[in-house]
Amino acid sequence: MDDFIPIVAIVTIFIGMPWLIFHYVTKWKQAPKITDEDERLLDEMHVLARRLEERLQTVERIIAADNPDFRPARTVETEDYTFERRN
Repeated sequence: MDDFIPIVAIVTIFIGMPWLIFHYVTKWKQAPKITDEDERLLDEMHVLARRLEERLQTVERIIAADNPDFRPARTVETEDYTFERRN
C-alpha cells in the first residue's frame, strides 16, 4: 500500500496533468472565432452608436440653451474617447 501512493502521484503529474492541459488547449483552439461579417456588423454598430451620441449631445446643448436649469444626465464628452480601431 505504501508503494501505491507515489505511483499514483507520478502518473497524475506526468500523464494526467499534460493530458488535461492539452485537452483544454485543443478545446480553446476549436472555439468559434469572429467572422468578417461579425466584425463588419460591429463596425457599423460602433459608427451608429457614435452618431447617436453626437445627436444626443446636440439635443442636450439645444435644451440647455433654452432652459438654463437643465442639467444633462451625463457630462462625458466624446473628445475623451478615441474611436479608432486598434487591430
